[in-house]
Amino acid sequence: MTVAPTVSSTSALAAVAWRQDAKVIGLIGLAHASSHFGHLLLPLLFPVFAKEFGLSFSALGLLMTVFFVVSGIGQATSGFVVDRLGARPMLFMALGLFIFACLLASAATSYAALIAVAALAGAANATFHPVDFTILNQRVSAPRLGYAFSAHGLTGNLGWAVAPVFFAGMGALLGWRHAYLAAAAMYGAVLLVLLANRKLLHTEVVARDLKAHSDHALAFMRLPVVWWCFAFFFLSTMTMAVVQGFAVSILKAMHGVSFESATLTITAYMVCAAAGVLVGGVVAARTSSSDRVVAWAMGAGAVLLALCGTGWLGANGTMAVLAGTGFAIGIGGPSRDMMIKKATPQGATGRVYGLVYSGLDTGFAVSPLLFGAFMDRGWYGATLLGAAAVLMLSVAAALGVGQKTARAQAVAHQPPDKAS
Repeated sequence: MTVAPTVSSTSALAAVAWRQDAKVIGLIGLAHASSHFGHLLLPLLFPVFAKEFGLSFSALGLLMTVFFVVSGIGQATSGFVVDRLGARPMLFMALGLFIFACLLASAATSYAALIAVAALAGAANATFHPVDFTILNQRVSAPRLGYAFSAHGLTGNLGWAVAPVFFAGMGALLGWRHAYLAAAAMYGAVLLVLLANRKLLHTEVVARDLKAHSDHALAFMRLPVVWWCFAFFFLSTMTMAVVQGFAVSILKAMHGVSFESATLTITAYMVCAAAGVLVGGVVAARTSSSDRVVAWAMGAGAVLLALCGTGWLGANGTMAVLAGTGFAIGIGGPSRDMMIKKATPQGATGRVYGLVYSGLDTGFAVSPLLFGAFMDRGWYGATLLGAAAVLMLSVAAALGVGQKTARAQAVAHQPPDKAS
């Protein structure tokens, strides 16, 4: 005889499911924060390296080019390994590479050693998005995925925020070499936490189901929606790179803003972006039109950024509106991740997220080359207007993702005779 679960037992099961989801989200958030912390392993010490090794800014900039090139190539390829071997081993390996990179940085005595650190850190960073989203999609209950993606984006921003404080404090207290040793110890602690909870991070290797396409490992690359997703990440990240890399110089040149106030504006942008991600998580959990949410958020961000580029707002107005741009773009973050999930064929999560998120690295690599030329010519307002225009192009890419996904789902639900 089958006994129906009582209300109390159903509530208990729901509570257990919620606690497990929360643990998985927290563990992946910790991992994501550590990857964003790793983005700043080298840039924060650029003044030290310039003095210690007599390096030019061009040589220092090449370190980040190496980081993003290795990370971009790695993201596009590591997804295949995640789908074949599972996400958990790749996560542990990535943290091990970050530990190795920190140890090497602490002992660096030449530019070649710093190049090696950049390559190691880029390789470590490459695996996180395919790993994170594979685990979240498999281990978190579907109704809570919007909140999971929101927490994922928020913890990434926190990783960015913690790194300057960590290296400033440890550097002042222990010196820069020992600061890297402390960073290695921190990554070791994160690894131990994840190892202790490894059962919660287990994923299954799902059989591929590409139906209308061959079962070859590269078949997903023939899907137009994948490249629409890549285009979205590429375009939206180009705008982010402009804000992070040039906004301080633009505010100083256009409005005479002090370095401290301009830097504070970028901090405010990141804080507002984090707040937007929190709001966006609620929105993502309550709407099925992920592509439209993304389009509206990026469109609003583009309009605000264009207003900043006109110079009409003055110094205070520009700083306030630029911070508000972060909030608008942040709202679209969780829905962006839901949009990619809907576009991903079964069994190809790692590969799709890997390729799509390599668009982020590509955007970071290309944007400084394009808009750096604008800055060299003194086209400060045009740099912001150009970044706004690129962000508006990402709106078209997001809507394209939605249309391609809806069309693919409609075909998949047709009877076999009609689908053929």
